[in-house]
Parts: sequence; C-alpha cells; structure tokens
Amino acid sequence: MDVTRTPGRSCTSGRSVSFWQRIVDGLIDTNYAEDAELVSFQTVVKGNQALKEYFRGYVAMLGDLVIESTDKFVETDDAVFFEATVRSALGRARVYDAMALRDGRIAVHFTGVIG
Repeated sequence: MDVTRTPGRSCTSGRSVSFWQRIVDGLIDTNYAEDAELVSFQTVVKGNQALKEYFRGYVAMLGDLVIESTDKFVETDDAVFFEATVRSALGRARVYDAMALRDGRIAVHFTGVIG
C-alpha cells in the first residue's frame, strides 16, 4: 500500500521515531508549535519547555515503545486523528491522539487510552 507523506503523517511518523530514539527535544522542536498544548484526562501541559519536560518523563515511564499497528487514521489540512495499538513497559494498550495543526506543526494535542 502506497502511503503519501502528508503533514499529518509526517508529524505522527516523526513522533514514533523520536520516541524510539529518545530524542524528546527534537520531537518537540520539530513537530510542536512554541505555544502548543497537550491535553489528556490526567493533565494539561502548555508550552514548548513544559512539553519537553513532560515527554522526557513519559518516555522514561514507557521504556521501549513498540507501535504494533495504526488502527485508524484520518487527517484534514489542519488536523490529524488516529488510534493505535502500542506495547511498552506498561503493557499493551489501544491509544488515541487527535492533533490540531497550525502551519504544519501541532498546536493542540489530545491524547488518551481507549478502554
């Protein structure tokens, strides 16, 4: 299956590679707007530096992250929404992420676990 490299797929693909390589600062600098927000039911994180600190802790907690599958994926010119199945030190989980993009970078990122 030929998958076109769109801004949405580039953001999510870069995110996965960055997790695997533990390059949190590059992940944020490349994919997130300076004033970006991450929103989950557990927390709200605002701003580039706060996102870096949050993701450093998140990556440490997850250990090795394996994305087993992208189960659903849809995007528009300014939004990305997907569900995936992942495996980490916490076990196997189905997750979702929805991102509003501004100028090709994530401005607001909603995230959570399904079930």
